[in-house]
Amino acid sequence: MRVSRVGKRAVPVPAGVTVEILDGNSVKVKGPKGQLERTFHHEVKVEKTDEGYVVLPSGSPKRFAQFQGLSRALLRNMVQGVSEGYKLSLDLYGVGYRATVSGQDLTLSLGLSHQIAHTLHPNVSAKVETIDEGGTKRPRLHLESFDKEALGQQAAQIRSYRPPEPYKGKGVRYTGERIREKAGKAGA
Repeated sequence: MRVSRVGKRAVPVPAGVTVEILDGNSVKVKGPKGQLERTFHHEVKVEKTDEGYVVLPSGSPKRFAQFQGLSRALLRNMVQGVSEGYKLSLDLYGVGYRATVSGQDLTLSLGLSHQIAHTLHPNVSAKVETIDEGGTKRPRLHLESFDKEALGQQAAQIRSYRPPEPYKGKGVRYTGERIREKAGKAGA
């Protein structure tokens, strides 16, 4: 049986964060940014050690090996989220593309005949900033959360409303994302 090299390392817990093991495979993590709870697969259990928290087998070793690295990474993301939090930014490329935020409601103008109303996940907060890049002003949407999974899901959903197209590069893209642009039709 092959054991995950990442999965067998302990997850260190910083000061100000408490990890509560509810039963063998359910964990509640509390910290300054918030509180997360997750039930892991029944083949794994979480236990406290001197170095932190480790993921151990509770069922067959073969099935456990499949979930050990995943479970450890999820636990680490929970601990890091409630202590430091996560941030993600989206850039809106296009003429007239705008975003406004009021509470948990996000309104996007993405060159369509209508505005897109998007309600954010309760654990995700957003703010809009106008950046000036090379003389052109463009809106940048900043998302922040202590739940990495919810943050990524919200960003992917917002990006899906107008994914970047390869000819002019218009659309919603992650900050720093490179779009490979295609050449247009050859002239006659």
